[in-house]
Parts: sequence; C-alpha cells; structure tokens
Amino acid sequence: MYCVFCEIIARRAPGRIRYEDDDIIAFDNVLRWAPVMLLVLPKQHMSQEELWQTCISKVGPVAVELGRKHCPGGFRLLSNFGRDAMQSQHHAHVHVVGGTYLGPYV
Repeated sequence: MYCVFCEIIARRAPGRIRYEDDDIIAFDNVLRWAPVMLLVLPKQHMSQEELWQTCISKVGPVAVELGRKHCPGGFRLLSNFGRDAMQSQHHAHVHVVGGTYLGPYV
C-alpha cells in the first residue's frame, strides 16, 4: 500500500524535515490551515492506535519541543482517529498546530 509519509521518510518524496532521529521524524504539513502545521510521526509505519499504545512517549516530547520552538504563544497537539475525525493518512502521526490564535474548539 502506498504511503506518502513512508515516501518522505525514504526521501522518495519531498518534505521539509524539521526534526529527525533514529525513530521519529517531523516535517511540515502540506495543509496550511494555520501558520504552523507540523507532523510528528514514528518512522515505522503503524496505526494511530499503535502510536498511542507503544511510542507516544517518543513522539510526544518531540511534538512539544517543536510546538514550543515554532509557536511560542501556544499550540495544539492533535491526533485524528478514523474518517469521521478527518484522518486522511494511515501512517500514525501527531499534528502540531499554531502560530496564531486558534480560537475555541468546535
């Protein structure tokens, strides 16, 4: 199955990488709903459920570090589970969203 995130990790697709170590990678989201939209994900392809059950302790600190660095006024960490939550990629990931006042939740 084709996965654009796996393609970015393998450097077969473009992506502006903001962080990388042996297990985790972070890059700019192509969506621009807010001034800062980053994706933080395990390099190993896995589901959202697997991410939260096995490696959120690695992904979480990176997401927080990038949020603090790129959104000093505040940020949100988001993780979508399933179609109704607008999950469009099956490779597990956490969104870092900020760079402006985000307003109330919907």
